[in-house]
Amino acid sequence: MTDPLQPDPSLLQDIVTMKMSFGKYKGTLLCDLPEFYLNWFKRQGFPKGKLGILLETMYEIRLNGLTDLLKPLRGGR
Repeated sequence: MTDPLQPDPSLLQDIVTMKMSFGKYKGTLLCDLPEFYLNWFKRQGFPKGKLGILLETMYEIRLNGLTDLLKPLRGGR
């Protein structure tokens, strides 16, 4: 059984492989979305469901300067 208080490591893998499904940045990897776009979602509200969770996670990663956590998953990029 997984601990609901522990982060799901698969979220990070999804952030570096999943692409934005709509809007101006459709087709862009979630990890490559511009910071201002993530900030806009923070102000307006993140979408419901998994995409919203991933976008909010990416927002928090950027906010806290933790983008280096994604490098191993991206092959060092």
